[in-house]
Amino acid sequence: MNISKAVITSAAPGQRTLPLQRLVDRDGVSKSVLQIIVEEAIRAGIEEIGVVVAPGDTSAFAEAAGDQRGRLRFIEQPLPRGYGHAVFCARAFVGDAAFLHLVGDHLYIDQNGQGGARRLVELAQAESCAVSAVQPSRESLLPYYGVVGGRLVAGRQDLYLVEQVVEKPTPTVAEQQLIVPGLRVGHYLCFFGMHVLTPAVMDILEAHVAASDGGIQLSPALHELARRERYLALANLGRRYDVGVKYGLLNAQLALALEGRDREEVLAGMVELLAARATR
Repeated sequence: MNISKAVITSAAPGQRTLPLQRLVDRDGVSKSVLQIIVEEAIRAGIEEIGVVVAPGDTSAFAEAAGDQRGRLRFIEQPLPRGYGHAVFCARAFVGDAAFLHLVGDHLYIDQNGQGGARRLVELAQAESCAVSAVQPSRESLLPYYGVVGGRLVAGRQDLYLVEQVVEKPTPTVAEQQLIVPGLRVGHYLCFFGMHVLTPAVMDILEAHVAASDGGIQLSPALHELARRERYLALANLGRRYDVGVKYGLLNAQLALALEGRDREEVLAGMVELLAARATR
């Protein structure tokens, strides 16, 4: 399995402007969220990147891509028919090959700076199967993510064989169907926003699109994928930061700063701010 293409989805009505926001990266350079995500893909060995956008957004995204513009191909999702449909819009771009998929409203931060996408791609290529990144997450976060149920792969503490996938389950459903042995009580394997997907996913999505005029989600397609072929989930790739939630951009910026070269300066500023508030 050779993975040379990536798909970034950024067309959802509530997501369209998020990749255009600017942050300061680990090296102290101001960049758009889109640029930071694109660089994550490039570190994973990706050569071409398709960005799924809403109609009319191409020029804004091209400008936000900066010097990475030449690597990108913009693909319009004509109607807002859901996350799964957005991925399916990139079918002609990826062809009959496996591909890396990243969402446009998440930043991924690991301690060594090599990138979680690189580890994910290397594992998928070694195992010749689809692999999704997951993060053990507390029950209160279930309304925001797809959740994986499965079991540990023998001899590993961070790799799971996926048996089912449920989109934003209720706590009751999660407790009944998605308990994974070895996780802390009240924690579940929530998606990280990063996947390596096989061509079978596009076949499944095509059937879902043909069968419905409404919204198409990705999680049901991944659930079906787990029934068809070997499908793994890899944990411990760092931390994901959803920039679309309340204080999401702030938390992502702090995480980048505290892992970057300006860490001491940022910490000093935070201490001064807390000290000033304490004296009020």
